Amino acid sequence: MNARHEIESHLKGETLVRKGLKRGAGAATLRLVPDLNVVKIGGHGIIDYGREVVLPLLEEIGELSRENQLMVVTGGGVRVRHILDIGIDLGMPTGVLAELAGKISEQNAEIVTLLLSRWGGSRVKTGDLLDLPTMLHLKLLPVIHGTPPYGLYEHPPETGLIPPHRTDTGALLMAEVLGAKSCILVKNVDGLFTEDPRVNPKAELIEEITVDELIKMDMEDMVLERKMLYLLRDMANVKEIRIVNGHKRGTVGMAIRKEKVGTLIRV
Repeated sequence: MNARHEIESHLKGETLVRKGLKRGAGAATLRLVPDLNVVKIGGHGIIDYGREVVLPLLEEIGELSRENQLMVVTGGGVRVRHILDIGIDLGMPTGVLAELAGKISEQNAEIVTLLLSRWGGSRVKTGDLLDLPTMLHLKLLPVIHGTPPYGLYEHPPETGLIPPHRTDTGALLMAEVLGAKSCILVKNVDGLFTEDPRVNPKAELIEEITVDELIKMDMEDMVLERKMLYLLRDMANVKEIRIVNGHKRGTVGMAIRKEKVGTLIRV
C-alpha cells in the first residue's frame, strides 16, 4: 500500500469514526455571546394568534432587550402544517418538506423583525449568525427564523416523513454554537404537562425535570420537539431549556431572571 501524504496534527492517521477517539472531549469551547438569551417564539402557539397575543409579547421582549442581550427565533405554525400536509400528499421527500417548512418560519421572522423595529429589531440570515456579537454591540435586537439549515439534507425521521429538526431544535442549536446563557421556548401553555391539558384538564404541570427522566417517560405528545432532548444531552454550553407561556405577560422576563416559571428541563 502506498504511503499517505499526511499532515502533522493530533488527528494524524485517524479515521475520525474510531470509537475510542476522544480528541476534544471535555475541552472548553469559545462562548461567543455568553450573556445571550435565545427566545424562541412559537408559530403555532404565539404568532398564529395575531395581534392580541403577539403585540404585548413583543413589547415585553423589546423592553427586556434594553437591559438584556436577546435573540428572537421564530417558528412556523399553521402554515407549516398546511404545506407539510400538501407536500406529503404529493409525495415530497423529507428534505423537500424541510425546505418548504423553512420558508414559513422565514416569513414570520420578517414580520417579527418589523414589529420589533422600534427596539432595533434586525433580520439575521442563517449564514450571518456569527455577526451576532457585532449586532449586539450596536444595540440591535436580532431576529432569525428557527428552521435548521439542513434543507435538502434533513435527516429522515424514525417514522413518517415530517422533518425531525424544526424550529425548537434550531433555537437550541443556535444557542449552543453561540454559547448562550439561556434557551427559552415561548408557547401557549404554562409549560410541560404530564398529559395534554387541553385533552385532560387534570394533567399536572411539570415544574422541573431532567432530560433522562423525560425521555424515560416516553410521552405520547409534548409541547416541544422530541429531538431537542437527545441533543441537549450532548451540548457543551447549553444545559437547560425553559418553557413559558407567552400568553401571560411577564413570563419571558421571569425566565431571563432565572425565576421560577413554567417548566425547566435540564441535563
